Amino acid sequence: MFVPVPTPEEMARWDAGAIASGLAEETLMENAARAAMDALRRAVRERGLRLASCRVLLVAGKGNNGGDAFCMARHLLDAGAHPLILSTRCADDRHGAAGHWLDVALRLGVPFLPAEAWDKALSFAPDILVDALLGTGFRGELREKEKALVENMNALSARLVFAVDVPSGLDARTGLPCPDAVRAHVTATFQAAKPGLLMPWAAKFTGDVEVLPIGMPRAVEETNPPSFRTWLVPGQRDEDRGSPYRVEHGISPRMKSILETPALPMEEGPAHKGDAGRVLIAGGCSSYTGAPCLAAWAALRTGAGLVTVAGPEGVLDVARHTMPAVITRALADTPFQSWSAEHASPLAEAAEGCGALVFGPGLGRSEGASSLVERLLNIPGLPPMVIDADALFALAKKPELLSLLRPCDVLTPHPGEAACLLGISVREVQENRFSALEKLARLAPAVWVLKGEGTLIAVPGEPAVISPWNVPQLAVAGSGDTLAGIIGALAARGRKAALAATLGVWLHALSGMLLCREFPLRGNDPRDLADALPRVAHLAGEPRKEDICTLF
Repeated sequence: MFVPVPTPEEMARWDAGAIASGLAEETLMENAARAAMDALRRAVRERGLRLASCRVLLVAGKGNNGGDAFCMARHLLDAGAHPLILSTRCADDRHGAAGHWLDVALRLGVPFLPAEAWDKALSFAPDILVDALLGTGFRGELREKEKALVENMNALSARLVFAVDVPSGLDARTGLPCPDAVRAHVTATFQAAKPGLLMPWAAKFTGDVEVLPIGMPRAVEETNPPSFRTWLVPGQRDEDRGSPYRVEHGISPRMKSILETPALPMEEGPAHKGDAGRVLIAGGCSSYTGAPCLAAWAALRTGAGLVTVAGPEGVLDVARHTMPAVITRALADTPFQSWSAEHASPLAEAAEGCGALVFGPGLGRSEGASSLVERLLNIPGLPPMVIDADALFALAKKPELLSLLRPCDVLTPHPGEAACLLGISVREVQENRFSALEKLARLAPAVWVLKGEGTLIAVPGEPAVISPWNVPQLAVAGSGDTLAGIIGALAARGRKAALAATLGVWLHALSGMLLCREFPLRGNDPRDLADALPRVAHLAGEPRKEDICTLF
């Protein structure tokens, strides 16, 4: 199930569209406050607290984020809690929707302090801190006054730190602190997750992220489509579009319970191996004989009916001795040990009739391998390709070849390969993965999978897909080869490139998570990832009809 992930700017357009359609800004703010109160009550119960007896300090800014806190203060007062507002907004500033709700809170007797009176707030000794200082529109560096407030909030010993929409100081676009951010236990974000909140490295600031609907009209969302989306697995949210859901950054207790969900009843599938997908895996060299074999094994475990490995003789020997179910294909009359351009035509012949070609795992970085890539990409009529590993290095050496790629092709660079393709450092890729993905997508009209913590998938003409998970069990040599084989098998079954890539990334991550019981401190190898695939296939599911776009 896909759910939208708008940037802060896109979320602001949603708000403006809702207001233009007749929803009062005060109503949206009240809806947000009620949703946040529901999330706060859940968090309070989970921590064994009793809201009616809690002292709650609400640190509110001048913007609409502060307005949400002013609304919450009124509800907290009604619930029997003891709220105190500390705000950068002057108590006399009653303008706009936020000012309206501040006026209501003050009229009803909620205590108020200016932000400068932090020492008085300390004497209040709050049980709960509500951070509503800065919203999702924040970017750049914290100013000195805001930085001091963030530091003060982090120094509190509150039993629950609850961030409204985004922890103050965190960039909602990238998930990075600027330079510091409030460290919340729970973040309640409204209507949709923001890209930065989904990044695994943001988790130490966000804590648990709850995404709370606030009554945004669907027509407004559809008129202003987001730049990103993410895919929820069954169990993350009810089928009801209006229900909240929780972001999962890793192997949480909740995610473990989802992974233990029994498989669904078997549906009718292909009755003949030829109908289950034919995949050709091409790659390997004397130093990396195992890489294409790992991709082949993952393709089999994903459900491909016929998997063929083509490569140098050393690779074929490994495949013959380790995988009797895999076909080996010689590309020359006599065995060869290294790739050259002359192998391009027989490789293209071998790919005829296949649903997908996985090209590049272990290929090596020799001149012969580079010339093979150039010759092969110039051959018309190739099946959809998954281009991985050293084939990407060859493309970086000859970027003019990128123009030969098609929307049906999937490229799967890790940060090092992405840096090579873009001519920048790995650090620059990792400092802003969203920017790196955008630059990769401009290189070729194909599907791009930027691997690593917080995998991102660029789809031509459609919103990019965010995988929010950090799975330590995936951090092992050969894991990328496994992913390439998974995507190849899905593409061979007729799934379009964008869906094959997205499903593949989800299956790969779910397989790694499933291994956490057997390998809690890692120690698994990529074959374990492949072997776990049949046990998680039912969790990745298929998109609903309303989720499927033209490319899917």
